[in-house]
Amino acid sequence: MSVSVEKLEKSMAKLTIEVAAENFDKAIDKVYNKQKNKIQIPGFRKGKAPRHMIERMYGKEVFFEDAANEVINEEYPKAVEECGEDVVSNPDIDVTQLEAGKPFIFTATVALKPEVKLGKYKGVEVEKMDLDVTDAEVDAEIDQERNRNARTIEVTDRKVQKDDIVTLDFEGFVDGVAFEGGKGTDYPLTIGSGSFIPGFEDQLIGFEIGKEGDVNVTFPKEYHSEDLAGKDATFKCTVKAIKAKELPELNDEFAGDVSEFETLAEYKEDVKKKLAERKENEAKAQREDTVVKAVIEDSEMELPEKMVETQQRQIVNDFAQRLQYQGMDMKQYMQYTGNTVEQMLEQVKPQAIERIQSRLVLEAVAAAEKLEATDEEVEEELKKMAETYKMELDKIKELMGERELKSMKDDLAVQKAAKFLVENVKEVGAKKTRKTTKKAAEATDAEAEEKPKRTRKTAAKKTEEAGEEKPKRTRKKKEDAE
Repeated sequence: MSVSVEKLEKSMAKLTIEVAAENFDKAIDKVYNKQKNKIQIPGFRKGKAPRHMIERMYGKEVFFEDAANEVINEEYPKAVEECGEDVVSNPDIDVTQLEAGKPFIFTATVALKPEVKLGKYKGVEVEKMDLDVTDAEVDAEIDQERNRNARTIEVTDRKVQKDDIVTLDFEGFVDGVAFEGGKGTDYPLTIGSGSFIPGFEDQLIGFEIGKEGDVNVTFPKEYHSEDLAGKDATFKCTVKAIKAKELPELNDEFAGDVSEFETLAEYKEDVKKKLAERKENEAKAQREDTVVKAVIEDSEMELPEKMVETQQRQIVNDFAQRLQYQGMDMKQYMQYTGNTVEQMLEQVKPQAIERIQSRLVLEAVAAAEKLEATDEEVEEELKKMAETYKMELDKIKELMGERELKSMKDDLAVQKAAKFLVENVKEVGAKKTRKTTKKAAEATDAEAEEKPKRTRKTAAKKTEEAGEEKPKRTRKKKEDAE
């Protein structure tokens, strides 16, 4: 195999990959051996017809397409590695020569990692955050715990109130006609939960058990059912039962039930400590997010569209996997939401750009500051993997190839870059109220015109390297690989 690289505009490149004729013939033979048991030729038992007889009957090109796919899937990753370019997208494959007895030639148009021109990344100003924990915050946290430990009691001597759990019968009508899906029996509904369309639950407040009443609402214009979107509706409702939460009394006994402490004072002190730790972690994450945004804003990079598209597909694929863990597939999700794959790809595009830009600037900072993973850090990361997967460390090392190890080292370097940025921020006090004088407004507008705008993005995980993915089957010439 030989590979040549033609650099194109906007960080794109075309790889021309040539595979020797004998290697392509071996691929044909491999395909023949896979498929021969499915082919019936008169005069031969099924699966026993020689290759040349099949080619004589169906044409010499009968195995070409599948053989081409075999070669592309095998040779493309090798070509990426051999050319030494940093490929960051899936390839667009185009077969340019596919003839018996001649080398098999195909091209792969790919995006390359774009150059990043870093701006200011040391001493970036970030607003200092208030990490003090107030008594009100402690009380709110304890109230949540009381709600989690509340018991439910039946109520028979009053009307519906906010936060009650009612058992509800209802039927909806539009212009006096009942509509499909608008009827429910013995439906449990928490008043104030926002489970129903706006205004519905609020109107149930004051209902009496066993007495029918009307609830008048307007469906949102963006409602998933087009037949109901934006329309006025009346629901005939009957509250059949009311339940209310009874919160546990706030005392030492409660503290002992929900924690390891014997007194309420000790429990409160522990809650305050944990809230302080949470605030510190949130502040750290927000500080990193803010500084990376600032570095992106002050840097220059041009993202190839193919790179963004690859990341969009990766995000949607990750989402589909999470759905499977929850027992739902993408087809069901799209039926429920009315979304299409194309709409989802467009929706995640800003997120894809954020991920890419964040990764690129952190890699650039790591390179500028010569931040690299040490052997000890790599060893520690491998130990964590072994513990996570319940495997021996030596087995993990055996399974890790050079590419996986490089990826791990790159990730560790990026983590160091993020830490470096945070350690080198300049904390400032809370921002002052912006001046509103005419002169100040004009000055601000002038500054905005002078400085080119760049979209602010957030810190996120690394971009997927398309070079590690195999191109999918090519059904015909000049068809893009998925």
